[in-house]
Amino acid sequence: MDATTRKPQCAAAAAEKTRIVVLGGGFAGVNAVMQLERRFRRDPSVEITLVSQDNFFLFTPMLHEVAASDLDLTHIVNPIRKLLRRASFFHGDVLRIDLERRLVRVSHGTHEEHAHDLPWDHLVLALGAVTNFFGTPGLEERAMTMKTLADAIALRNRLIDSLEEADFECFPEVRRRLMTFVVAGGGFAGVETIAAIHDFMHEAVEHYPHLRAEDVRMVLVHPGEVILPELSEKLGRYAQRKLAARGIELRLGTKVARLGDDEVELSDGTAIPTLNLVWTAGTAPNPLLADLPCARQRGRVVVDEYLRVAGHPGVWSLGDCALVPDTIAGGTCPPTAQHASRQGKVVADNIAATLRGRKLRPFAFRTLGQLASIGRRVGVAQILGVHFSGFLAWWLWRTIYLTKLPRFERKVRVAIDWTFDLLFTKDLVQCPAGRDIAAARAAARPAPLRAAS
Repeated sequence: MDATTRKPQCAAAAAEKTRIVVLGGGFAGVNAVMQLERRFRRDPSVEITLVSQDNFFLFTPMLHEVAASDLDLTHIVNPIRKLLRRASFFHGDVLRIDLERRLVRVSHGTHEEHAHDLPWDHLVLALGAVTNFFGTPGLEERAMTMKTLADAIALRNRLIDSLEEADFECFPEVRRRLMTFVVAGGGFAGVETIAAIHDFMHEAVEHYPHLRAEDVRMVLVHPGEVILPELSEKLGRYAQRKLAARGIELRLGTKVARLGDDEVELSDGTAIPTLNLVWTAGTAPNPLLADLPCARQRGRVVVDEYLRVAGHPGVWSLGDCALVPDTIAGGTCPPTAQHASRQGKVVADNIAATLRGRKLRPFAFRTLGQLASIGRRVGVAQILGVHFSGFLAWWLWRTIYLTKLPRFERKVRVAIDWTFDLLFTKDLVQCPAGRDIAAARAAARPAPLRAAS
């Protein structure tokens, strides 16, 4: 039964409220809702609802540390319900967005029979981005990614699986494929991932008597001539030297052309025998935006400097799914957590200004800095135009991101994890994902009895 036919007497009361619906529980959406709560904390006439497919907020800058067993998987996530004070939270999927009827259809799962229609007066699109495989053969079916908590858990499990299987593998060719890891993409995600898993593998291999450090092969594939293009060329080349000194192979000016069952083919015609490819080389705006009747460029919703969607009063967009003009440097804002967090606060302030008849303020923000950890307590950083590298940059990376992590409880847990990481070796225990447990249970369930024909 459709939710609109089940509305009781509260429909009249709800009509008197101003309903603000925020779609997306990432940096943009969560910061928008938290700022809306501050602006309307004593105004019962405003109803705020956050919709997210996860019931937690993921602090993505620390994702690679979960994959490398530096941090416990629950310590970089915060329950959304603990972050919110008065807003409603809907844990589920967005099925359709109807801008004309001003409704969002959501569901508790993937089934239409569990659907609800959420009416809105103001709608905030903060749906983020998804992994883009660019149609490369074999990638979507076989590659690992590093965008969600499940991705980090899956990569950690794959690392340990490879060690366990390779330790007793009789065939050298198979062992080489198991112990070779290719990371595609030389941006922040790719560099931090390969540095982290390199450190993990070289520390873990000591506990496997039939394996040596020389058996581990790490390859970074990047289409540009210098990695970390978000930073200066000087810092990028510094990071290249550090990674190469550890034995990480850099394939620059090269792309992944195809991923087969047991090898990666590159655009220069070479092939790398491996069973492990981590894809960090591209994202695309959430596909839910494709059907919206509004202006888009490269899939991202076009907004003005106030984060409004033209032609649709009450509709706002921000974060990775929006094309936000950069009012300071020109062009458009980069899709970073720094910008998304501040866009969330600006859109909340502008919604409040709209309801109160006040002047809107444009989004204007200059990137404060960029930091990357490249393993072995070494980092690179560019903060307010000043370049840092080495241990100091690594210390700045940990210090700054620890202060940005929401909630004091999580800060303490991460600080304890980092302290233990200095004192003890990395954990080799696998973390079975929920879907793996469900699959195991389904496989163990006896087949239903069938009547004889």
